[in-house]
Amino acid sequence: MRGKPAIRRDILPDPKYGSVVIAKFTNYVMHDGKKSVAQGIVYGAFDRIKEQSQRDPLEVFAGAMKNVAPAMEVKSKRVGGANYQVPFPVRGERRQALAFRWLLEAARGRKGKPMGERLAEELLAASNNEGAAVKKRMDVQRMAESNRAFAHFAW
Repeated sequence: MRGKPAIRRDILPDPKYGSVVIAKFTNYVMHDGKKSVAQGIVYGAFDRIKEQSQRDPLEVFAGAMKNVAPAMEVKSKRVGGANYQVPFPVRGERRQALAFRWLLEAARGRKGKPMGERLAEELLAASNNEGAAVKKRMDVQRMAESNRAFAHFAW
C-alpha cells in the first residue's frame, strides 16, 4: 500500500437534533460545499414528515435506515478465468453509506417537487418498507441469495 491510510475524521453532531447520523446524512445531501442548503433540505423533509405522519421524524429516519441498509452484497471475484459474483456480509459503515446513497438516489429520481418533499416521501415510504430505496436493497439481497453457491470463493 502506498502512502498512509486516510485518517478518520470525527463528524460533529447536527445542530438541531444532536445526531451524528443525521449530520452524516446532511453531508451526503450536500452539493458543492453548501451545507446550509443541505441542512435546509434535511430539516424541511423532517418537518414535512412530522406534519404528514404525526410521527417523530427521528423514528421515521431510523426505521427507513433499518429497512434500506443491506446485510449482504455481491462482489466480483475472478477464479480460473471465470468471474463469480461472491456474496459478502456488509460492514456497518458501508451499510450506512449504501443506505444514504440509495435513499438520496431514490429521492432524486422522483421528479416534479422540491427536494425536501421528495426526500420526506422517500423516507416515509422506506420506513413503511416501500419505495425505490427498499426495492434496491431487495434486489441486492436477492443477488447475494441467488449466488450463495459461490460463497466458498470468499476471500
